[in-house]
Amino acid sequence: MPPDPVLFRDVRVFDSRSGTIGGPAQVLVRGDRVDTVAPAHESLPGTDGARVVEGLGGTLIPGLIDAHWHSIFAAAPLAAALMGDVGFLHILAAATARDTLMRGFTTVRDAGGPAFGLKQAVDAGVVAGPRIYPSGAMISQTGGHGDFRTINDLPRGRLGHLGHAELSGAVCIADGIDAVLQGAREQLMRGASQLKLMAGGGVASSHDPLDVTQYTEPELRAAVDAAENWGTYVMVHAYTPRAVQQAVRAGVRCIEHGQLLDDETAALMAETGVWWSLQPFLDDEDAAPIPPQNRPKLLQMTAGTDTAYALARKHGVQLAWGTDTLFDPALAAKQGKQLAKMTRWFTPAEILTMATLTNAELLALSGPRNPYPGPLGVVEEGALADLVLVDGDPLADITLVARPETAFRVIMKDGAVVKDLG
Repeated sequence: MPPDPVLFRDVRVFDSRSGTIGGPAQVLVRGDRVDTVAPAHESLPGTDGARVVEGLGGTLIPGLIDAHWHSIFAAAPLAAALMGDVGFLHILAAATARDTLMRGFTTVRDAGGPAFGLKQAVDAGVVAGPRIYPSGAMISQTGGHGDFRTINDLPRGRLGHLGHAELSGAVCIADGIDAVLQGAREQLMRGASQLKLMAGGGVASSHDPLDVTQYTEPELRAAVDAAENWGTYVMVHAYTPRAVQQAVRAGVRCIEHGQLLDDETAALMAETGVWWSLQPFLDDEDAAPIPPQNRPKLLQMTAGTDTAYALARKHGVQLAWGTDTLFDPALAAKQGKQLAKMTRWFTPAEILTMATLTNAELLALSGPRNPYPGPLGVVEEGALADLVLVDGDPLADITLVARPETAFRVIMKDGAVVKDLG
């Protein structure tokens, strides 16, 4: 049953295309769409019986979008994520999904993990949560960033064909073109809106140095071919120029992280139209918990963040924003703080546009595999009705997004009000 019409009165609408906030306005939502956006003084027909939300001069922004989120692993401690009961992880993920929505994030792109069941539960209204664009299992080579087996689990098959992480749907260990093709097709069969491959070394994983390049170009191309045959795309985890350049040659459409890139590689990404999904990783109080032996890799990676943002701006690379929170419930709760932190590199208007319209444009790369067709990231007639009423002006004070419990008076997803402070 569609939700009742909702009329937002006396609001100022953030235009994510221009990065500006307009004058007093009213916004009518009917069903799951924005029906009308009009000046506050105009007589608006068709509002009889509508629920009225008094904006009190607050700012109405599109629902926020996190382009790199792990629905299952964001709040799960590392030991539980790697060895814990799968049922516990999924229940914890449902709570994480609810909390994510209550922070004003109405959409996430899940960058790897067994999120299909959670997505189904959210879409069916069984649990509250954001729209989820699932990648399915992270596809990794042996010894790659997604291979969390111990040395004692080798050779493969010694303790059974699949490890715990594979059986849970978290990762897919695939070596060679045929295995990569099979793994890619399995995720697409399960409902992946895009694919995620590990193309280079990582910080949290223990077996791969940060500088290594993972997979060969033909292996990456196999996943790209599988995705393109389904009308969608591949994103890859990679930090270094070698890893990213190989991925670009293979046809990958989005690079995750990339803190160690150089001028030549950034220029190549801009020239080929490849997206850069970059996270504000710093060695600060918001750094993810990692094993002590991996801290040198963390320091190497975070030292490149300022340079990476400068290169993206210099070359005009299509830039998305995400958090990539892992293994820490306290850090997961700082999703809005991670967005506000972007003032180190961007203006508040640029930040809000990136976390709404720009991220929505990235999600649209999934084409016919898009599970939520319709405009996202904008407050416009015909757009999907994901809206947040902010008590204040986020362009004057971007830290409002870091205080959603008090600053976000109303949160709407899919035309239904899920939070209303009155």
